[in-house]
Amino acid sequence: MKFLITGGTGFVGSFLTQQLLQNGHEVTVIGRSSAPVVRSGHFHAISADTAQKGSWQHALRDMDVVINLAGMSIFQRWTRAHKQQIYDSRILTTRHVVEGMTGDRSQVLISTSAVGYYGSRGDDILTEAEPCGNDFLSKVGKDWEHEAFEAEKKNIRVVAARFGVVLGKSGGALKQMITPFKWFAGGPMGSGRQWFSWIHIADLLAGLMFVLENAKIQGPVNLCSPAPVTSGELARTLGVVLGRPAVIPAPSMALRLILGEFAETLLSSQRAVPEKLLASGFVFKFPDLKDALTDLCQSQPG
Repeated sequence: MKFLITGGTGFVGSFLTQQLLQNGHEVTVIGRSSAPVVRSGHFHAISADTAQKGSWQHALRDMDVVINLAGMSIFQRWTRAHKQQIYDSRILTTRHVVEGMTGDRSQVLISTSAVGYYGSRGDDILTEAEPCGNDFLSKVGKDWEHEAFEAEKKNIRVVAARFGVVLGKSGGALKQMITPFKWFAGGPMGSGRQWFSWIHIADLLAGLMFVLENAKIQGPVNLCSPAPVTSGELARTLGVVLGRPAVIPAPSMALRLILGEFAETLLSSQRAVPEKLLASGFVFKFPDLKDALTDLCQSQPG
């Protein structure tokens, strides 16, 4: 099959590209690499800013599957300009992707979203049927998904993949979480009672392929472990796996002082569960956090 991945040079995109190539698929990635065009066997890379229209959209025409992962990182202090980049990089990219897909052939669009769509919801169990929240990332998620579902007007099957925090080796959120533990300064954020929805990278990739192969699955799909944990449990489990204490909390007031509005994202509570995946028969390899962290930390660099 022919795959196109926007944001294909990022953390998740790199793992996904490697797996697809190993399985014999043709893969075109679009990202901000230094070389404008790279071709090697079944791999094709295009350097482009997908928030802008351009010739890169022509590549969408003959693809079987488009996986839209593009989006500016949220992990830094937010300025007004950075918030606009977070929004535009997702909404405009998705709009341009849909514009480039013709619908003349059987195509599937899997477009990233996030469990941040739901907003901070305390102890509420969040299935795909729950409504959108009302904070900044909720608005981003709502508009992001709206742009993706415009492709349904072209008879394209659309899945809005609401990611939990992706845990993988050599980067991403786990690398940032491990750092304070190495200095014996690990602990929960804020009260430690807020819920944390996560997923092992292996289950994320398997979940994406499961969704692709099951034509009846469409609309929003939570891609997260069926066993979310609290921030306190996350810290304790990571401490056990690393053989480090997890007793130094990051107080809410300090996080807000240092990180500004972005701190609310770290302190928010999303107890999301993958109802659609489970109902469709998907089996998680790493549903348990300790097993997932043990697997990932065994060969974690440094």
